[in-house]
Amino acid sequence: MVVTFFSCEGTYDKVQKLNLQDDMPIAEGLEVNLKYTDSGQLVTNLITPRLLDYGNFEFPYQEFPEGIEIHFFDQGNESTVTAKYAIRYNFTQLVDLREDVVLTTAEGNVLEAEQLYWDQKQKWMFTDLPYRITFEDGSYNDGGRFDANEDFTIFLSRNNKGMQRISPESSDE
Repeated sequence: MVVTFFSCEGTYDKVQKLNLQDDMPIAEGLEVNLKYTDSGQLVTNLITPRLLDYGNFEFPYQEFPEGIEIHFFDQGNESTVTAKYAIRYNFTQLVDLREDVVLTTAEGNVLEAEQLYWDQKQKWMFTDLPYRITFEDGSYNDGGRFDANEDFTIFLSRNNKGMQRISPESSDE
């Protein structure tokens, strides 16, 4: 009679990886409605019909193949972002929003683009594709590409044209 001992250390992770097909997500969520809070206050609400989590990949990411809707709340103000497709990379915290991207700020400004990158670490947004920003007063800016911080207090636009509404100066005469 021979007794054999096998080491189980580290084997569970290997078996888990063997059970997954190489190109399959580790998890799938349907009708997802995630709410992020900070100190009891709602900060972000992410809504998507389908979420695919590729956290098992060497360069992990989450994919939103049927679109995404995100609501941001800041001191009672709400901004929203919608897109027909999105992907978020875990390591870089870069979000790639594609197809009919619409960002509506709490102030009522609307950004429309076919693609928008959002760097969550640097709190920066940019695109190299044409876009349009329509301001609350009806003025607009069409451009070829831009870079901006999240609250648009820094905005660098290239190849742009638009219409600005200017109020006449009021006089005290």
